[in-house]
Amino acid sequence: MLPVDAITDGWDLLIVLAVVVVGWAYFLLSTAVLIWAERRIVARMQSRLGPNRLGPWGILQTLADGAKFFFKEDILPKGVDKPVYFAAPLVSAIIAMVTFAVIPIGGDFALAGRDISLQIWDPEIGMLWPLATGSLAVYGIVLAGWSSGSKYPLLGGVRSSAQMISYELSMGLAVGAVFIYTGSLRVSDIVAAQQGSLITDSIPILNLIPAWHLVPMFPAFVLFFIAATAEIQRPPFDLPEAEGELVGGFNTEYSAAKFAMFFLAEFMNVITMSAIIVTMFLGGPSGPVPAGDGWLATTAQIVLPIVYFTAKVWVFVFIYIWMRGSLPRFRYDRLMTLGWKVMLPLGIAWVFLTGFAVVIRSWARTVDDPLPTLGTWAAIIIGVAVLLYLVSPLFASREDAEVEPAAGSGGSGGGGGGSPVRTDPGTAPGGSQVTEPGRADDAHDLPDDDADVDTSRPAGVT
Repeated sequence: MLPVDAITDGWDLLIVLAVVVVGWAYFLLSTAVLIWAERRIVARMQSRLGPNRLGPWGILQTLADGAKFFFKEDILPKGVDKPVYFAAPLVSAIIAMVTFAVIPIGGDFALAGRDISLQIWDPEIGMLWPLATGSLAVYGIVLAGWSSGSKYPLLGGVRSSAQMISYELSMGLAVGAVFIYTGSLRVSDIVAAQQGSLITDSIPILNLIPAWHLVPMFPAFVLFFIAATAEIQRPPFDLPEAEGELVGGFNTEYSAAKFAMFFLAEFMNVITMSAIIVTMFLGGPSGPVPAGDGWLATTAQIVLPIVYFTAKVWVFVFIYIWMRGSLPRFRYDRLMTLGWKVMLPLGIAWVFLTGFAVVIRSWARTVDDPLPTLGTWAAIIIGVAVLLYLVSPLFASREDAEVEPAAGSGGSGGGGGGSPVRTDPGTAPGGSQVTEPGRADDAHDLPDDDADVDTSRPAGVT
Protein backbone atom coordinates (compact mmCIF):
# COMPACT_ATOMS: atom_id res chain seq x y z
CA MET A 1 0.00 0.00 0.00
CA LEU A 2 3.00 2.31 0.52
CA PRO A 3 5.83 3.18 -1.90
CA VAL A 4 7.92 0.47 -0.15
CA ASP A 5 6.92 -3.01 0.96
CA ALA A 6 7.30 -2.21 4.68
CA ILE A 7 8.84 0.48 6.86
CA THR A 8 11.63 -1.32 8.71
CA ASP A 9 14.15 1.48 9.25
CA GLY A 10 14.72 5.17 8.78
CA TRP A 11 15.65 4.81 5.12
CA ASP A 12 12.26 3.30 4.32
CA LEU A 13 10.53 6.19 6.07
CA LEU A 14 12.70 8.67 4.18
CA ILE A 15 11.79 7.00 0.86
CA VAL A 16 8.08 7.20 1.69
CA LEU A 17 8.35 10.90 2.54
CA ALA A 18 10.35 11.55 -0.63
CA VAL A 19 7.72 9.85 -2.81
CA VAL A 20 4.95 11.85 -1.11
CA VAL A 21 6.81 15.14 -1.68
CA VAL A 22 7.61 14.25 -5.30
CA GLY A 23 4.01 13.20 -5.96
CA TRP A 24 2.45 16.38 -4.57
CA ALA A 25 5.10 18.56 -6.21
CA TYR A 26 4.37 16.92 -9.57
CA PHE A 27 0.66 17.49 -9.05
CA LEU A 28 0.92 21.15 -8.01
CA LEU A 29 3.48 21.97 -10.69
CA SER A 30 1.26 20.38 -13.34
CA THR A 31 -1.66 22.50 -12.11
CA ALA A 32 0.39 25.71 -12.36
CA VAL A 33 1.53 24.83 -15.87
CA LEU A 34 -2.08 24.03 -16.83
CA ILE A 35 -3.28 27.49 -15.76
CA TRP A 36 -0.60 29.14 -17.90
CA ALA A 37 -1.04 26.74 -20.84
CA GLU A 38 -4.81 27.19 -20.97
CA ARG A 39 -4.48 30.96 -21.17
CA ARG A 40 -1.84 30.73 -23.89
CA ILE A 41 -3.56 28.06 -25.97
CA VAL A 42 -7.04 29.59 -25.79
CA ALA A 43 -5.53 32.95 -26.69
CA ARG A 44 -3.97 31.44 -29.79
CA MET A 45 -7.29 29.84 -30.72
CA GLN A 46 -8.95 33.26 -30.41
CA SER A 47 -6.21 35.19 -32.28
CA ARG A 48 -4.89 36.80 -29.10
CA LEU A 49 -1.47 36.82 -27.46
CA GLY A 50 -2.26 35.74 -23.92
CA PRO A 51 0.21 36.26 -21.07
CA ASN A 52 3.54 37.30 -22.58
CA ARG A 53 5.15 39.92 -20.34
CA LEU A 54 6.21 38.20 -17.11
CA GLY A 55 8.95 35.65 -17.71
CA PRO A 56 9.68 33.77 -20.95
CA TRP A 57 6.40 33.29 -22.85
CA GLY A 58 4.61 34.71 -19.81
CA ILE A 59 5.21 31.54 -17.81
CA LEU A 60 5.59 33.42 -14.51
CA GLN A 61 2.16 35.04 -14.86
CA THR A 62 0.54 32.19 -12.91
CA LEU A 63 2.89 32.80 -9.97
CA ALA A 64 2.14 36.51 -10.04
CA ASP A 65 -1.62 35.92 -10.14
CA GLY A 66 -1.42 33.50 -7.22
CA ALA A 67 0.52 36.01 -5.12
CA LYS A 68 -1.94 38.75 -6.10
CA PHE A 69 -4.90 36.70 -4.83
CA PHE A 70 -3.38 36.39 -1.37
CA PHE A 71 -2.69 40.13 -1.09
CA LYS A 72 -6.05 41.38 -2.37
CA GLU A 73 -8.69 42.79 -0.05
CA ASP A 74 -10.87 40.09 1.45
CA ILE A 75 -14.48 41.26 1.18
CA LEU A 76 -17.03 39.67 3.52
CA PRO A 77 -20.66 40.19 2.43
CA LYS A 78 -23.41 40.75 4.95
CA GLY A 79 -25.68 37.89 5.88
CA VAL A 80 -23.20 35.06 5.27
CA ASP A 81 -22.92 32.00 7.48
CA LYS A 82 -19.30 32.60 8.47
CA PRO A 83 -18.19 29.08 9.55
CA VAL A 84 -19.63 27.46 6.44
CA TYR A 85 -18.57 30.38 4.23
CA PHE A 86 -14.93 30.00 5.24
CA ALA A 87 -14.97 26.18 5.26
CA ALA A 88 -16.38 25.71 1.74
CA PRO A 89 -13.24 26.72 -0.25
CA LEU A 90 -11.07 24.64 2.08
CA VAL A 91 -13.26 21.60 1.43
CA SER A 92 -12.97 22.02 -2.33
CA ALA A 93 -9.19 22.49 -2.31
CA ILE A 94 -8.40 19.68 0.14
CA ILE A 95 -10.61 17.14 -1.63
CA ALA A 96 -9.04 18.05 -4.98
CA MET A 97 -5.57 17.43 -3.51
CA VAL A 98 -6.20 14.10 -1.74
CA THR A 99 -7.88 12.55 -4.78
CA PHE A 100 -4.53 12.34 -6.56
CA ALA A 101 -3.00 10.11 -3.85
CA VAL A 102 -3.82 6.79 -5.57
CA ILE A 103 -2.54 7.75 -9.02
CA PRO A 104 0.90 6.29 -9.95
CA ILE A 105 3.05 8.90 -11.66
CA GLY A 106 5.82 6.40 -12.44
CA GLY A 107 6.67 2.73 -12.48
CA ASP A 108 8.31 0.31 -10.07
CA PHE A 109 12.08 0.08 -9.81
CA ALA A 110 14.76 -1.36 -7.55
CA LEU A 111 17.17 0.96 -5.77
CA ALA A 112 19.67 0.04 -3.04
CA GLY A 113 18.08 -3.36 -2.59
CA ARG A 114 14.57 -1.91 -2.13
CA ASP A 115 11.55 -2.15 -4.45
CA ILE A 116 10.13 1.35 -4.78
CA SER A 117 6.89 2.49 -6.42
CA LEU A 118 6.17 6.07 -7.46
CA GLN A 119 2.66 5.91 -6.06
CA ILE A 120 1.76 7.62 -2.79
CA TRP A 121 -0.93 5.14 -1.77
CA ASP A 122 -2.14 1.87 -3.28
CA PRO A 123 -5.12 0.76 -1.17
CA GLU A 124 -7.34 -2.26 -1.70
CA ILE A 125 -10.27 -0.03 -2.64
CA GLY A 126 -8.20 1.41 -5.51
CA MET A 127 -10.25 3.48 -7.91
CA LEU A 128 -13.15 3.67 -5.47
CA TRP A 129 -11.11 6.36 -3.70
CA PRO A 130 -11.52 8.96 -6.50
CA LEU A 131 -15.21 8.13 -6.71
CA ALA A 132 -15.63 8.63 -2.96
CA THR A 133 -13.73 11.91 -2.87
CA GLY A 134 -15.52 13.10 -6.00
CA SER A 135 -18.88 12.57 -4.32
CA LEU A 136 -17.67 14.76 -1.42
CA ALA A 137 -16.47 17.54 -3.72
CA VAL A 138 -20.02 18.68 -4.34
CA TYR A 139 -20.30 19.76 -0.69
CA GLY A 140 -17.75 22.54 -1.13
CA ILE A 141 -19.72 24.04 -4.01
CA VAL A 142 -23.16 23.58 -2.47
CA LEU A 143 -22.09 24.98 0.90
CA ALA A 144 -20.42 27.93 -0.80
CA GLY A 145 -23.63 28.80 -2.62
CA TRP A 146 -25.85 28.30 0.42
CA SER A 147 -23.70 30.24 2.89
CA SER A 148 -23.19 33.30 0.68
CA GLY A 149 -26.61 34.76 1.42
CA SER A 150 -27.35 35.56 -2.23
CA LYS A 151 -29.68 33.98 -4.75
CA TYR A 152 -27.13 33.76 -7.57
CA PRO A 153 -24.59 31.61 -5.69
CA LEU A 154 -27.48 29.54 -4.36
CA LEU A 155 -28.69 28.80 -7.89
CA GLY A 156 -25.14 27.86 -8.87
CA GLY A 157 -24.92 25.47 -5.92
CA VAL A 158 -28.26 23.86 -6.75
CA ARG A 159 -27.22 23.39 -10.37
CA SER A 160 -23.95 21.87 -9.23
CA SER A 161 -25.55 19.34 -6.89
CA ALA A 162 -27.99 18.12 -9.55
CA GLN A 163 -25.34 17.96 -12.25
CA MET A 164 -22.66 16.20 -10.22
CA ILE A 165 -25.02 13.62 -8.74
CA SER A 166 -26.42 12.88 -12.19
CA TYR A 167 -23.05 12.28 -13.80
CA GLU A 168 -21.50 10.46 -10.85
CA LEU A 169 -23.79 7.55 -11.68
CA SER A 170 -22.53 7.24 -15.24
CA MET A 171 -18.94 7.68 -14.14
CA GLY A 172 -19.33 4.97 -11.50
CA LEU A 173 -20.78 2.57 -14.06
CA ALA A 174 -17.86 3.18 -16.43
CA VAL A 175 -15.37 2.50 -13.64
CA GLY A 176 -17.37 -0.56 -12.59
CA ALA A 177 -17.07 -2.01 -16.07
CA VAL A 178 -13.28 -1.68 -15.82
CA PHE A 179 -13.37 -3.38 -12.42
CA ILE A 180 -15.32 -6.31 -13.84
CA TYR A 181 -13.03 -6.63 -16.85
CA THR A 182 -9.84 -6.45 -14.77
CA GLY A 183 -11.07 -8.43 -11.77
CA SER A 184 -9.55 -6.04 -9.23
CA LEU A 185 -10.09 -2.62 -7.65
CA ARG A 186 -6.42 -1.99 -6.87
CA VAL A 187 -4.78 0.60 -9.12
CA SER A 188 -1.54 -1.35 -9.46
CA ASP A 189 -3.47 -4.38 -10.72
CA ILE A 190 -5.36 -2.26 -13.27
CA VAL A 191 -2.07 -0.84 -14.58
CA ALA A 192 -0.40 -4.29 -14.64
CA ALA A 193 -3.31 -5.71 -16.66
CA GLN A 194 -2.57 -3.18 -19.43
CA GLN A 195 1.09 -4.11 -19.94
CA GLY A 196 2.23 -6.02 -22.99
CA SER A 197 0.31 -6.53 -26.22
CA LEU A 198 -3.43 -6.82 -26.60
CA ILE A 199 -3.18 -9.55 -29.26
CA THR A 200 -0.35 -12.06 -29.09
CA ASP A 201 -0.06 -13.39 -32.61
CA SER A 202 2.57 -14.42 -35.14
CA ILE A 203 1.68 -11.40 -37.29
CA PRO A 204 4.18 -8.72 -36.20
CA ILE A 205 1.85 -5.74 -36.64
CA LEU A 206 -0.70 -7.16 -34.18
CA ASN A 207 1.92 -7.31 -31.46
CA LEU A 208 2.23 -3.52 -31.65
CA ILE A 209 -1.30 -2.96 -30.30
CA PRO A 210 -0.89 -2.25 -26.56
CA ALA A 211 -3.07 -4.04 -24.03
CA TRP A 212 -4.72 -0.78 -22.97
CA HIS A 213 -8.33 -0.90 -21.84
CA LEU A 214 -9.04 1.81 -24.41
CA VAL A 215 -9.63 -0.85 -27.07
CA PRO A 216 -11.89 -3.44 -25.35
CA MET A 217 -13.47 -0.86 -23.00
CA PHE A 218 -13.97 1.93 -25.52
CA PRO A 219 -17.67 2.56 -24.63
CA ALA A 220 -16.69 2.80 -20.95
CA PHE A 221 -13.92 5.23 -21.93
CA VAL A 222 -16.37 7.50 -23.78
CA LEU A 223 -18.85 7.38 -20.89
CA PHE A 224 -16.17 8.16 -18.32
CA PHE A 225 -14.67 11.02 -20.33
CA ILE A 226 -18.04 12.75 -20.79
CA ALA A 227 -19.06 12.14 -17.16
CA ALA A 228 -15.69 13.36 -15.88
CA THR A 229 -16.03 16.54 -17.95
CA ALA A 230 -19.41 17.22 -16.35
CA GLU A 231 -18.13 16.23 -12.90
CA ILE A 232 -15.34 18.82 -12.91
CA GLN A 233 -17.60 21.47 -14.50
CA ARG A 234 -15.52 22.00 -17.60
CA PRO A 235 -17.03 23.38 -20.81
CA PRO A 236 -19.43 22.55 -22.31
CA PHE A 237 -20.77 21.35 -18.94
CA ASP A 238 -19.81 24.35 -16.77
CA LEU A 239 -23.41 25.07 -15.76
CA PRO A 240 -22.60 25.54 -12.02
CA GLU A 241 -20.60 28.64 -12.92
CA ALA A 242 -22.55 29.90 -15.96
CA GLU A 243 -21.07 33.40 -15.90
CA GLY A 244 -23.58 34.78 -18.39
CA GLU A 245 -26.60 33.65 -16.39
CA LEU A 246 -25.54 33.59 -12.72
CA VAL A 247 -22.96 36.39 -12.60
CA GLY A 248 -20.22 34.01 -11.43
CA GLY A 249 -22.06 31.00 -10.05
CA PHE A 250 -21.45 29.55 -6.62
CA ASN A 251 -18.28 31.64 -6.08
CA THR A 252 -19.84 35.03 -6.82
CA GLU A 253 -19.46 36.33 -3.26
CA TYR A 254 -15.88 35.07 -2.80
CA SER A 255 -12.73 37.09 -3.29
CA ALA A 256 -8.98 37.05 -2.63
CA ALA A 257 -7.53 33.79 -1.24
CA LYS A 258 -10.89 32.07 -0.83
CA PHE A 259 -11.69 32.53 -4.50
CA ALA A 260 -8.18 31.33 -5.35
CA MET A 261 -8.92 28.01 -3.61
CA PHE A 262 -11.98 27.42 -5.81
CA PHE A 263 -9.97 28.48 -8.84
CA LEU A 264 -7.12 26.12 -7.92
CA ALA A 265 -9.48 23.22 -7.18
CA GLU A 266 -11.01 23.44 -10.66
CA PHE A 267 -7.65 23.15 -12.40
CA MET A 268 -6.41 20.45 -10.01
CA ASN A 269 -9.48 18.41 -10.90
CA VAL A 270 -8.58 18.67 -14.59
CA ILE A 271 -5.16 17.14 -13.90
CA THR A 272 -6.66 14.49 -11.62
CA MET A 273 -9.34 13.38 -14.06
CA SER A 274 -6.86 13.26 -16.94
CA ALA A 275 -4.57 11.11 -14.78
CA ILE A 276 -7.45 8.78 -13.86
CA ILE A 277 -8.39 8.34 -17.53
CA VAL A 278 -4.77 7.55 -18.39
CA THR A 279 -4.49 5.09 -15.49
CA MET A 280 -7.66 3.18 -16.29
CA PHE A 281 -7.66 3.19 -20.09
CA LEU A 282 -4.16 4.03 -21.37
CA GLY A 283 -1.94 1.91 -19.15
CA GLY A 284 -0.85 4.65 -16.75
CA PRO A 285 2.95 4.99 -16.71
CA SER A 286 3.50 1.71 -18.51
CA GLY A 287 5.68 1.68 -21.61
CA PRO A 288 8.89 0.19 -22.98
CA VAL A 289 11.80 0.51 -20.56
CA PRO A 290 15.24 -1.12 -20.71
CA ALA A 291 16.03 -4.01 -18.40
CA GLY A 292 19.13 -4.24 -16.28
CA ASP A 293 20.71 -3.27 -12.98
CA GLY A 294 23.20 -0.64 -14.11
CA TRP A 295 22.89 3.00 -13.22
CA LEU A 296 21.87 3.94 -16.76
CA ALA A 297 19.15 1.26 -16.88
CA THR A 298 17.93 2.23 -13.40
CA THR A 299 17.75 5.88 -14.40
CA ALA A 300 15.73 4.97 -17.50
CA GLN A 301 13.41 2.81 -15.37
CA ILE A 302 12.75 5.83 -13.15
CA VAL A 303 12.50 8.58 -15.76
CA LEU A 304 10.81 6.95 -18.76
CA PRO A 305 7.56 5.91 -16.98
CA ILE A 306 7.19 9.48 -15.69
CA VAL A 307 7.67 10.78 -19.24
CA TYR A 308 5.09 8.31 -20.61
CA PHE A 309 2.58 9.21 -17.93
CA THR A 310 3.09 12.96 -18.38
CA ALA A 311 2.73 12.76 -22.16
CA LYS A 312 -0.51 10.77 -21.92
CA VAL A 313 -1.97 13.11 -19.29
CA TRP A 314 -1.23 16.21 -21.32
CA VAL A 315 -2.97 14.78 -24.34
CA PHE A 316 -6.23 14.89 -22.38
CA VAL A 317 -5.35 18.22 -20.79
CA PHE A 318 -5.02 19.68 -24.26
CA ILE A 319 -8.38 18.16 -25.23
CA TYR A 320 -10.00 19.87 -22.22
CA ILE A 321 -8.40 23.18 -23.21
CA TRP A 322 -9.49 22.68 -26.81
CA MET A 323 -13.07 22.04 -25.71
CA ARG A 324 -13.05 25.20 -23.62
CA GLY A 325 -12.00 27.30 -26.57
CA SER A 326 -14.39 25.82 -29.12
CA LEU A 327 -17.61 24.41 -27.60
CA PRO A 328 -20.62 26.44 -26.38
CA ARG A 329 -22.27 25.72 -23.06
CA PHE A 330 -25.04 23.13 -22.93
CA ARG A 331 -28.56 24.11 -22.10
CA TYR A 332 -29.49 22.84 -18.65
CA ASP A 333 -32.37 20.59 -19.70
CA ARG A 334 -30.22 18.99 -22.38
CA LEU A 335 -27.48 18.45 -19.83
CA MET A 336 -29.87 16.53 -17.58
CA THR A 337 -31.35 14.63 -20.51
CA LEU A 338 -27.91 13.48 -21.62
CA GLY A 339 -27.01 12.32 -18.13
CA TRP A 340 -30.21 10.48 -17.21
CA LYS A 341 -31.74 9.34 -20.49
CA VAL A 342 -28.64 8.58 -22.56
CA MET A 343 -25.53 7.95 -20.50
CA LEU A 344 -27.12 6.14 -17.55
CA PRO A 345 -28.92 3.48 -19.69
CA LEU A 346 -25.81 3.03 -21.83
CA GLY A 347 -23.67 2.62 -18.72
CA ILE A 348 -25.98 -0.02 -17.26
CA ALA A 349 -26.10 -1.90 -20.56
CA TRP A 350 -22.30 -1.84 -20.92
CA VAL A 351 -21.79 -3.15 -17.38
CA PHE A 352 -24.08 -6.10 -18.15
CA LEU A 353 -22.34 -6.75 -21.47
CA THR A 354 -18.93 -6.60 -19.80
CA GLY A 355 -20.00 -9.06 -17.13
CA PHE A 356 -21.42 -11.37 -19.77
CA ALA A 357 -18.19 -11.19 -21.81
CA VAL A 358 -16.06 -11.92 -18.72
CA VAL A 359 -18.17 -14.97 -17.87
CA ILE A 360 -17.90 -16.23 -21.45
CA ARG A 361 -14.14 -15.63 -21.41
CA SER A 362 -13.72 -17.57 -18.16
CA TRP A 363 -15.83 -20.44 -19.50
CA ALA A 364 -13.96 -20.53 -22.83
CA ARG A 365 -10.66 -20.98 -21.04
CA THR A 366 -11.92 -24.21 -19.48
CA VAL A 367 -13.14 -25.76 -22.75
CA ASP A 368 -10.94 -27.23 -25.48
CA ASP A 369 -13.04 -26.09 -28.46
CA PRO A 370 -15.54 -23.37 -27.41
CA LEU A 371 -16.25 -21.98 -30.91
CA PRO A 372 -19.10 -24.37 -31.90
CA THR A 373 -20.97 -23.73 -28.66
CA LEU A 374 -20.41 -19.99 -28.86
CA GLY A 375 -21.60 -20.00 -32.49
CA THR A 376 -24.80 -21.80 -31.54
CA TRP A 377 -25.60 -19.41 -28.71
CA ALA A 378 -24.77 -16.40 -30.90
CA ALA A 379 -27.16 -17.65 -33.58
CA ILE A 380 -29.91 -18.13 -30.99
CA ILE A 381 -29.42 -14.62 -29.56
CA ILE A 382 -29.40 -13.02 -33.02
CA GLY A 383 -32.51 -14.97 -34.01
CA VAL A 384 -34.39 -13.86 -30.89
CA ALA A 385 -33.34 -10.24 -31.47
CA VAL A 386 -34.54 -10.34 -35.09
CA LEU A 387 -37.83 -11.94 -34.03
CA LEU A 388 -38.44 -9.25 -31.40
CA TYR A 389 -37.65 -6.57 -33.96
CA LEU A 390 -40.20 -7.99 -36.41
CA VAL A 391 -42.92 -8.54 -33.81
CA SER A 392 -42.54 -5.27 -31.90
CA PRO A 393 -44.61 -3.15 -34.38
CA LEU A 394 -47.65 -5.30 -33.58
CA PHE A 395 -47.60 -4.10 -29.98
CA ALA A 396 -46.74 -0.46 -30.69
CA SER A 397 -49.32 2.00 -29.39
CA ARG A 398 -50.86 4.43 -31.87
CA GLU A 399 -52.38 7.73 -30.87
CA ASP A 400 -55.85 8.19 -32.26
CA ALA A 401 -56.01 11.27 -34.45
CA GLU A 402 -58.46 13.96 -33.43
CA VAL A 403 -61.31 13.75 -35.94
CA GLU A 404 -64.71 15.33 -36.33
CA PRO A 405 -67.63 14.93 -38.75
CA ALA A 406 -67.36 16.82 -42.00
CA ALA A 407 -69.66 19.75 -42.74
CA GLY A 408 -73.17 18.62 -43.61
CA SER A 409 -72.79 15.23 -42.05
CA GLY A 410 -75.83 15.59 -39.82
CA GLY A 411 -74.43 17.54 -36.91
CA SER A 412 -74.09 16.03 -33.50
CA GLY A 413 -76.87 13.55 -34.09
CA GLY A 414 -74.60 11.31 -36.05
CA GLY A 415 -77.19 10.75 -38.76
CA GLY A 416 -75.14 12.04 -41.65
CA GLY A 417 -72.79 9.87 -43.61
CA GLY A 418 -69.91 12.26 -43.90
CA SER A 419 -66.35 11.07 -43.55
CA PRO A 420 -64.28 12.34 -40.60
CA VAL A 421 -61.80 15.11 -41.27
CA ARG A 422 -58.76 16.22 -39.26
CA THR A 423 -58.92 19.61 -37.63
CA ASP A 424 -55.86 21.80 -38.16
CA PRO A 425 -54.77 24.13 -35.37
CA GLY A 426 -56.25 27.60 -35.79
CA THR A 427 -59.21 26.37 -37.90
CA ALA A 428 -62.79 26.35 -36.67
CA PRO A 429 -65.00 23.27 -37.21
CA GLY A 430 -66.80 25.01 -40.05
CA GLY A 431 -63.56 25.65 -41.89
CA SER A 432 -63.24 29.36 -41.07
CA GLN A 433 -59.92 30.71 -39.87
CA VAL A 434 -59.62 31.53 -36.18
CA THR A 435 -57.54 34.56 -35.25
CA GLU A 436 -56.01 35.27 -31.87
CA PRO A 437 -57.34 38.22 -29.83
CA GLY A 438 -55.47 41.40 -30.58
CA ARG A 439 -54.11 40.17 -33.91
CA ALA A 440 -55.43 41.42 -37.25
CA ASP A 441 -56.23 38.95 -39.97
CA ASP A 442 -53.80 39.39 -42.83
CA ALA A 443 -56.46 39.17 -45.56
CA HIS A 444 -59.29 41.29 -44.07
CA ASP A 445 -58.13 43.64 -41.30
CA LEU A 446 -55.07 45.23 -42.88
CA PRO A 447 -55.74 48.32 -45.10
CA ASP A 448 -55.19 47.99 -48.82
CA ASP A 449 -52.47 49.99 -50.48
CA ASP A 450 -55.06 51.77 -52.65
CA ALA A 451 -57.45 52.60 -49.79
CA ASP A 452 -58.02 56.22 -48.88
CA VAL A 453 -56.21 57.16 -45.69
CA ASP A 454 -57.31 60.10 -43.64
CA THR A 455 -54.19 62.13 -43.01
CA SER A 456 -55.92 65.07 -41.34
CA ARG A 457 -55.57 63.57 -37.86
CA PRO A 458 -52.33 62.93 -35.99
CA ALA A 459 -51.05 59.39 -35.81
CA GLY A 460 -52.65 57.33 -33.11
CA VAL A 461 -55.85 59.50 -32.90
CA THR A 462 -59.12 57.95 -34.07
